[in-house]
Amino acid sequence: MCGIIGIASNKLVSQNIIQSLKKLEYRGYDSAGISTIVNGEINEKKCTGRVDNLEKMLFKSPSKGSLGIGHVRWATHGVPSQVNAHPHSSEEVSVVHNGIIENSNELKKDLEKKGYKFKSQTDTEVITFLLTDFLKHFNLVDAINKTLKALNGSFALGIIFRKYNNIVVGARRGSPLAVGYGPGENYLGSDSYALKSMTNKITYLDDGDVCLLTSNKIDFYNSKNKKVNKEILTLSNDKHTAEKGDYKDFMSKEINEQNITAKTCVKEYVDQLRKDINLYNFPISPKEIKKIVLIGCGTAYHSCATAKYWFEEITDIPIEIDIASEFRYRKIKFNKKNFYIFVSQSGETADTFAALDLCKKNKVKTCSIVNVVESSIARSSDFVLPIHAGPEIGVASTKAFLGQMLVLYILAIKISEVRKEITKKDYEEKINDLRKLPDLIKKTLDYCENNIQIIAKDFLKANGAMFLGRGLSFPIALEGALKLKELSYLHAEGYPAGEMKHGPLALIEEGLPVVVLAPKDRYFEKTISNMQEVIARGGKVILITNENNKVISENVRFTLEIPLTNKHLSPFLMTVPLQLLAYHVASLKNCNIDKPRNLAKSVTVE
Repeated sequence: MCGIIGIASNKLVSQNIIQSLKKLEYRGYDSAGISTIVNGEINEKKCTGRVDNLEKMLFKSPSKGSLGIGHVRWATHGVPSQVNAHPHSSEEVSVVHNGIIENSNELKKDLEKKGYKFKSQTDTEVITFLLTDFLKHFNLVDAINKTLKALNGSFALGIIFRKYNNIVVGARRGSPLAVGYGPGENYLGSDSYALKSMTNKITYLDDGDVCLLTSNKIDFYNSKNKKVNKEILTLSNDKHTAEKGDYKDFMSKEINEQNITAKTCVKEYVDQLRKDINLYNFPISPKEIKKIVLIGCGTAYHSCATAKYWFEEITDIPIEIDIASEFRYRKIKFNKKNFYIFVSQSGETADTFAALDLCKKNKVKTCSIVNVVESSIARSSDFVLPIHAGPEIGVASTKAFLGQMLVLYILAIKISEVRKEITKKDYEEKINDLRKLPDLIKKTLDYCENNIQIIAKDFLKANGAMFLGRGLSFPIALEGALKLKELSYLHAEGYPAGEMKHGPLALIEEGLPVVVLAPKDRYFEKTISNMQEVIARGGKVILITNENNKVISENVRFTLEIPLTNKHLSPFLMTVPLQLLAYHVASLKNCNIDKPRNLAKSVTVE
């Protein structure tokens, strides 16, 4: 989950590397470092903590050179420390790495026998010494190939060399790596976002690819060491959407953009004049689908769990949901008439990509729902449905979650219509409701912002919290608990409300905050009964329900009323107050909202 950058230029590169690392910091912020070639020698500088610390170091002691690599770290092997920070360098080679080298211990023992002395606890340092060793006997290309063949695991690498002081090498296996083209310089980076300030001309390395960058040329080689050409993509200019503007942080901006996300998504997929959903070129005929399997991790998994209810109610197709990290290790019975849908904000989530790869090897049809259409998952899928959320920088996902749910709901409606499992009237009503959704989200945002800050104070002295829901509200309860955990570091659990008496009720004690999601649906009365059980045991209830849906209980601490809408759309509105609650609790606790501890935005290691 680290971030890497490399630049080969005809001018000084350190400042551009620093600015790119700031954009990559959402991938990790345990440490930061840079290496350049200065006067024919490798010049390495690194520190613990944020890129700002590295920038201050360079201000005092500038790192010159027209060729360099940089890194932000999310620690896997070895504690966050200066010695474990990347780059890792010898006199001949400097390396930055995103991924995990699974056979690093075996390689380390062999290299130690040859006299190499390791300074760090990382798995990356073995790459540095392998390259150094092979360069004693082979030319540059052969040394690189022999090193890569020796490595087991996943990696995206940026490498510079003392002797070959005009070349930056990039290599990819498993972890994403982009290459950018500029005037008088070329770039590599973990994603296009890090490169956008310098170029909008991008190429993506495929698995097994190696690239050699100079200031005026890029050569690509595939896994068979054959020179290949790459398609150059032109990225859209959405710079303004990746800036905070007048907001305190990215997360508050992204929460408040959700009505725009919904509006954009509906506009992309729904033809209001024809009252139809524009989804074409299915890789499998919807009429022939025997089962749909929804796969994701974390927040994306919660969007899958929500979609399961929609698909089951709107279609007759059996639905299965799976956590990507579990899916790939189970004995799956693949069926070519099943449709496998993968959900990922970044499109680079390692476990999700591995699950997709397993499906591809078994020759079943796949679909990806992603925010980054150039991502590895998108490029490997048979069918891609973008969520059109724009860049999401805050580590805890908000608008992307809403976008994922919305695309899944739209897909469920369309599949049902194609299979003739929904009436024309119901189909058109659902489309009409989609048109109203952005305004309902805006109304919810405006209403909640004035109330949530008061509620958040109840969580400051709490030892934990609980989120309860039934039906469509249950996955939203899970997501609400996850957001609170991610942002405020407060233990929280989401449960089906009907399961409370089967164990979790034992956790209820005087003053425990319990958020109850109870929209006016077929579960409403039962959910309210479950809520009373909590109140009777001293729980401090925050009830979220529909407007004018009066619940008679003197012991409800707070009631939040979201707009009344089609029951299928309530998850979108229920989500908003839970995001704002997590945000304001974290704010009151002075937590770093955009960069929660121990987390990274794009989980590119298993």
